[in-house]
Amino acid sequence: MDRSKVIFGNVISDRAYGKAVKGKLKYARKYGDDSNASYPVKLQKNACLNAPLGVEDIRVAEGEGEHAFDLEKGIIVGNIRMGFGHYRISIAMASAAHALGYTPYWMDLNSFPATTCTKVIGAQNDLYSMGSRLSQKFTLFNKLIWEPLNYEGFRQLTYNAADQKNAELMATVFKNIPKEIPVIGTHVWPAQAALHAGMKHVVNAIPDNWPMALHLAEGSVHLIQTHQSYMGYRVLNGMAKKKVLKPMPADSLRYTGHYIDHELVVNAEKDCDARLARKENGKPMRFLLTIGGAGAQRELFAAVIEHLIPAIRENKAALYINVGDYKKVWDALKRDVPALNSLSKTHFGNWEDTKNFCEAAVDGEVEGVHAFWHENIFEAVYCTNLLMRSADVLLTKPSELAFYPIPKLFLKRIGGHEKWGAIHSAEVGDGTLECEDVPHTLQMVDMFLNEDALLREMCDAIKINKSIGLYDGAYKAVEIAMGLKKA
Repeated sequence: MDRSKVIFGNVISDRAYGKAVKGKLKYARKYGDDSNASYPVKLQKNACLNAPLGVEDIRVAEGEGEHAFDLEKGIIVGNIRMGFGHYRISIAMASAAHALGYTPYWMDLNSFPATTCTKVIGAQNDLYSMGSRLSQKFTLFNKLIWEPLNYEGFRQLTYNAADQKNAELMATVFKNIPKEIPVIGTHVWPAQAALHAGMKHVVNAIPDNWPMALHLAEGSVHLIQTHQSYMGYRVLNGMAKKKVLKPMPADSLRYTGHYIDHELVVNAEKDCDARLARKENGKPMRFLLTIGGAGAQRELFAAVIEHLIPAIRENKAALYINVGDYKKVWDALKRDVPALNSLSKTHFGNWEDTKNFCEAAVDGEVEGVHAFWHENIFEAVYCTNLLMRSADVLLTKPSELAFYPIPKLFLKRIGGHEKWGAIHSAEVGDGTLECEDVPHTLQMVDMFLNEDALLREMCDAIKINKSIGLYDGAYKAVEIAMGLKKA
């Protein structure tokens, strides 16, 4: 079956198909075609995530692994590192799988250096990261190129045809993995590659809240976090401009709710009660700033931090800053906001220290500025998840973090598709509107600081959302994936 020629019964034009074939050949000439290779695989414990979540890494390497594949309880979380978002969704899936008694196998297609798969993904990741940074620096580039590409370019069915061809070059890494182990792809490429490789039970966990053909992996069960997005995917809305397309079959997609870590879901009410108690008792309001894998928006973060400095000095606010694995961003922030040099305590590279701080902060006192940096990518991403429990307000662009059960102040988006995350969050009551410039961002910061209403309303909404299962998407994803084995 050629998944680039016909997509859910919709025939791709000869011109678009030819372009997709040429795109694959271009990558093959540049990075090689290892379709006939047979890479050995083995399992080893993930140094960061094995203890809390039971995660084991799938490595392309010779020799015996630490464990054999568990054909009954094993489940693969297929992902790529492209920014931090897909890793964070993968952590949510692994957390839910662990809580439900399964063994999560972490398979990052961007972590096998010798393979064509990783070379192709790495090249596209570099381009996307560069585009994200340029979009924040150059208004014209953002308006004329980046926003249209992320909003309409990735939306078109012809883009999926090209991606499917490229994914044929990624399938080889699945060759020696037992085909009956279910796969949850938290980016479309692992889902597509798994299908090309003959994996039997594939689930495609779609991020964001803007339906795009980019995310289609025909042959998998597509999971959707919102009802709005579900309807858009069902009819492939706008994916061939104004043309009415044949819809996706009903059994090819499922609404699940938000993909959230087990630890955050089960503690949602308790953490909201703690936020309200701190507000009522005049404790410093804790703001969490998290910088994503693209490293963009530093200037906006600097403006927010500068604005909060007086409140931090007066013990009316406290600040967590997670710069991920981008230490140079922290160095730049200190130059932009010199007060950070005297006000901040750094938690750099010491994972035990970070975990101890996060655990103590849930019920303890926090003041001042606490900065976090970890060279290990898993620690860099998971740090934010651990900090969320004790934070009062998360400041983030409206990407994957838009769906998390914590009061959120939304910064300006990076890419037009992200704005729908803020719209959804505002509608379900656990986040603000998107603040599209610095003055509106600072206005919202002051509203959180100086009144009770916003925090209370969002905490109340989170409790209601929790009670109706809105944050149960990761559990449902695991259950659907494991259920495919019984179908």
